[in-house]
Amino acid sequence: MTLRTFPNLLICGLCVAAVTAAGILLIAQAEPADYLTRPKVQAFINRMVSHYGFSKTKLRQLFGHVEQQESALAAISRPAESKPWYEYREIFITPQRIQGGVQFWNENQDVLAKAEQVYGVPAAIIVAIIGVESYYGRQGGDFPVFDTLATLGFGYPPRADFFRQELEQFLLLSREEHFDIPGVEGSYAGAMGMSQFISSSYRKFAVDFDGDGKRNLWGSPADAIGSVANYFRVHGWRTGAPVAFPAQVKGANTRSLVELGLEPTIDVGRLASRGVKAQGRIDGGQRVALLEYDIGSGMQYWVGLNNFYVITRYNHSSLYAMAVYQLSLAIEQARDSQLADSDP
Repeated sequence: MTLRTFPNLLICGLCVAAVTAAGILLIAQAEPADYLTRPKVQAFINRMVSHYGFSKTKLRQLFGHVEQQESALAAISRPAESKPWYEYREIFITPQRIQGGVQFWNENQDVLAKAEQVYGVPAAIIVAIIGVESYYGRQGGDFPVFDTLATLGFGYPPRADFFRQELEQFLLLSREEHFDIPGVEGSYAGAMGMSQFISSSYRKFAVDFDGDGKRNLWGSPADAIGSVANYFRVHGWRTGAPVAFPAQVKGANTRSLVELGLEPTIDVGRLASRGVKAQGRIDGGQRVALLEYDIGSGMQYWVGLNNFYVITRYNHSSLYAMAVYQLSLAIEQARDSQLADSDP
């Protein structure tokens, strides 16, 4: 979860305050270059020793070799989710990513079928998440996770507390999974593997889906697939339920509905009274969200249901969730066409 692309933000989900890269770099440069001289680093080390029994000597060795990740500071200040939809969509809904999804599905069809059965999450959604997060494992990130989390945790004021918590989780995860800490690489926000889980999500939601005794989100497509599916199930995915429908909007009396946010809190009848008509069947008892997307020539509207909201738990962005959903539809359609063409 999306923190990287950020996804897989995170992945995972992370929303960051938009600040200028120059401003963040100035803040970082104001700190002493030697992390071990920083009072907050010293306090962090002492906490890890007293609370979790880590070796102070080993932690001092790790912090003593931190290379500040200026590129991570710059990247996190300009997340893709700040783009308008018509630009954001072009990053992920491409012929190459669609065909890559078909290939990934074909190569892992048995594991994906098992994940559907165990967790109730469609294969197309799982594939699309991995496609958006890491381009099916091709773009998992090459930032050293410890150095990156240390850089952000002690040099990125808008989310320093969050990243220090993730640094703590990363150290605990590394001890549990026997990681070689200096060798672990991930995104500019510290997200890891094909599924781009941040450390806390890795600890909570990753599963050993291939049964080899390890939770390996880098080298095991099965573990990545099972972990994504488990994440969605835990966050309330409803098997067989729709995700979102396009909507027709008459009049301009919808702004207050859009501003209610991603969580489905709007009674369906209230939509109709505001001139919103979903192009799909929604049971009367369900609540929905009204979503607005800038397509360049105007605004496009969608009605999001529970499963759309669950996608946003991976990355708290309407843009991200819609990219995942539309990519999943495109991959499934392309694969169905491929299978139909291959039938004798």
